[in-house]
Parts: sequence; structure tokens; C-alpha cells
Amino acid sequence: MIRRPPRSTRKESSAASDVYKRQIFKYDDFPKEFRVQVIHIWSDAIGAEPYSESMMLWAQIHKLLCKEYGVFELSDRGGDNPFIKCQYFILNEQKIERVLDIIELTFRVIDVAIRELEYKWREMGVVQAPDDAILELNQRFREHGLGYQYVKGNIVRVDSDYIYREAVEPAIQRLFDEGFEGASDEFMKAHEHFRKGNDKEAIIEAMKAFESVMKTILVRKKWSYDERDTASKLINALFENGIVDKSLQTHLTSLKTTLEGLSTIRNRTSGHGQGEKKKEVPRHLVAYVLHLCATNILFLIDCYKASK
Repeated sequence: MIRRPPRSTRKESSAASDVYKRQIFKYDDFPKEFRVQVIHIWSDAIGAEPYSESMMLWAQIHKLLCKEYGVFELSDRGGDNPFIKCQYFILNEQKIERVLDIIELTFRVIDVAIRELEYKWREMGVVQAPDDAILELNQRFREHGLGYQYVKGNIVRVDSDYIYREAVEPAIQRLFDEGFEGASDEFMKAHEHFRKGNDKEAIIEAMKAFESVMKTILVRKKWSYDERDTASKLINALFENGIVDKSLQTHLTSLKTTLEGLSTIRNRTSGHGQGEKKKEVPRHLVAYVLHLCATNILFLIDCYKASK
């Protein structure tokens, strides 16, 4: 029988609610309690039965991470058991980026491979379904005030829980549902760069995603545009072809200015050579770009859907 997450993870605790209210997140301090909870999810959602498909998956996870880090083992403890080695690794690793790496990789396995192996769950010892495992992980992040969430195969950084739930997550889902594959890939890369501190790259990828959405809409509508068109020209093409409802024409100027704001930020911070002095991009500005990008992507795809 598949176990559902404990009740405390399906309903926000008062502690989690306090985190929402303050909108304060930690990014570089993963408590031991959280790490142990992740291990429990691994055990329930991937399994650890000897000589089963589970151990083959753990061997692959261990090998991939060893190869990435240029080591032979993730831990000198655990003997020949890759699952135990992964446990020691997540419990003792000091580099948060590496902790996030193993969480992201294992939950991709849960999200994809475990779904495909449903017929083997019993022999693998799987007692928690993938969707429940992902739900529990994200709620554990929130419980501990950790500013991350697992979405569509990636761990993304969360700076405002409200904006994440109302703009970023819906934008990711809409890109996926409507088949905007290029833009989806670029938007996820933007969040990956942001999580890793590659701020200029995050802005560039966010802008690419925004432009890709506009180009995809123009292609699907069979409206002409030049592949070299700037964001401003792409925006003009959408407006000129009536992608925005006529009843909103009075708001056209301010809306257009808001949309063009993305390209202005990109150009001033990362779109051109930085000259003699290195340009540092404030983290809050990068977060603003990603949030603005998410909101604009959501708006444009919804306009496209309404015009079908």
C-alpha cells in the first residue's frame, strides 16, 4: 500500500505559516533534521531493497555525482552500498550547492524513473508515490524556511513565496502545458543560474525565454517578424496584430513600457561588454527580473490562449 505524506506535511504548520508571513528564507544552512527527512523520502519513494532495481538506481546516482565532482566515492563509509554512501554524503556535505545537486538528481529519478517502474514498486520497497514525495519535499523546504522548491526536474530558488506561487510556478506550468519548449528550457536555465549565483547569465536566459515566448506566438499565428528583431520590435508585432484585447488599448502604453523593461535591464547589466570595471548585479535586481519575466510570460501565453 502506498503511503501518503504525514499529515503535518500536507497541512501547513504554524511555523511554516510564520515563514510565509515574514517571507524570510535561508539558502546556506540546511539543518540535520531536514537532511534526515530527505533520506526518509528517498527510502520510501526510491526504495533500498538489495538486488532490486532500487540499488541499480542508487548505483547510477552515486556514479553520476562522483563523476561530476571528480571523486571515486561520495563517502568512505557505507561499504559497497551506494544508498548508504548517499546518506552519509547528504548528512555531512558542507557545500549547499552539492546538497542541492543530490536532492535535484534523486527527485528527478523519483519524478521520471520511479513512475516508469510502478509495476516493480513492491519488490523495490517503494511505499510513497512520486507526486506525494515531491509534495513532501517542497513542504519540508517550507517548514524549515529554506528558499528552494523542486519544479519540473529542477530545484529553483524562491525569494518571495507569494510571487513564486502566483507567478513563477504558474509560468513554468503554462510553458510546459502549452508546449513552449524553447522558452521553458531557457526559463529553467535562468533559475538554475540564479540559484548558483550566476546573476548575469540568469538575466540573459530570462530575456531569451521572454523573447522565445513572443517568437513562438508569432510563428504559431503565422505573423511575420524578423529573426533578428529586438524585444521591442517583437512586442510591437504582438500588439499590432491584436494579441491584446482591444478593451485594454487604453493600457497599451504602460503595458508596453513594462514589457520593454525586461530588455532594458538586460542591456544595462549583462547584454553588452562591461568595460574596464566589472559590473556586479544586485541579487534583488536579478530576482526582480525573474519575477517580472514570469509575470509577462504568464500574461502573454494567456493572451495567446484567449485569441485562439
